[in-house]
Amino acid sequence: MRRGDETALAALFESHHDRLRRWVEHRLDARLRGRLSASDVLQEVYLAAAQRLDHFRERPDMPFSVWVRLLADQRLIDAHRRHLGAEARDAGREVAIDRAGPTTSAANLAARLAGDLTSPSQAAMRHEVHELLVQTIEAMDPLDRDVLSLRHFDELTNDEVAQLLGIPKGTASKRYVRALGRLREILEQVPGLLDHTA
Repeated sequence: MRRGDETALAALFESHHDRLRRWVEHRLDARLRGRLSASDVLQEVYLAAAQRLDHFRERPDMPFSVWVRLLADQRLIDAHRRHLGAEARDAGREVAIDRAGPTTSAANLAARLAGDLTSPSQAAMRHEVHELLVQTIEAMDPLDRDVLSLRHFDELTNDEVAQLLGIPKGTASKRYVRALGRLREILEQVPGLLDHTA
């Protein structure tokens, strides 16, 4: 692909498709879901990748997984500006978890975590856990939230997170450990929860 082979691009893009789709779905503003799907955005990302192969070849140290997410972020920013106009946020000041609006808010991240941590039979516990998680995540440094989301939900490696956020690898690792530690402190307040998820 670094030699400009679009057939290789198609194969590599397909191998990242599922993870990239989840990335887009988690960041697509809920107000756009009737007009725009994750598939629409992925088509635009693929076209952008095909047009910008030269850009990728000029950055031999950048993994494809990071590069394609940067393209996806740009397509999401463009979509939010195009469809939401003045309601869209100033993309220049935003990073990762906050980039695409309310679907990646603390409440959304908490709902995803609570769903992972509780079973359907623990509905009452899930509500309590959700409320605790929202409070904890809102109190976190935004960079810690970003790292947590990228590592836990987007399944990126520590190196990929560091490159995507433009921070040293050691910082990404420390931020992730700190965020997990804070979550564990909160979850230990719910009797029996961590016993069910161990």
